[in-house]
Amino acid sequence: QVQLAESGGGLVQAGGSLRLSCAASGRTFSSYSMGWFRQAPGKEREFVSGITWSGGRTYYADSVKGRFTISRDNAKNTVYLQMNSLKPEDTAVYYCALSRLPYSDSVAGMDYWGIGTLVTVSL
Repeated sequence: QVQLAESGGGLVQAGGSLRLSCAASGRTFSSYSMGWFRQAPGKEREFVSGITWSGGRTYYADSVKGRFTISRDNAKNTVYLQMNSLKPEDTAVYYCALSRLPYSDSVAGMDYWGIGTLVTVSL
């Protein structure tokens, strides 16, 4: 079993930055690919970014490409999401998730989920 705990969410003005962290405990962290998803009120959960187990490949939704950066530190069992140039439409609960697959950008492809952290971007 794996437990995930996100942190770093909060309220920020448009154009600002936040760095989300996701600490994992339990089974071997480095064996999993990881992803960040988000869910805005009234909308479905959507893929934001993913990273392979080695960190060698990263993936982004078009809506965040060039603004967000995902990284991981397997020694610390932690994955990060650096979010720059935030927009009001980035407002959502952000979830980190682990997958046994080499890569997944779908909710169904993830095996473990954190409880989420709220990001609010104001005008």
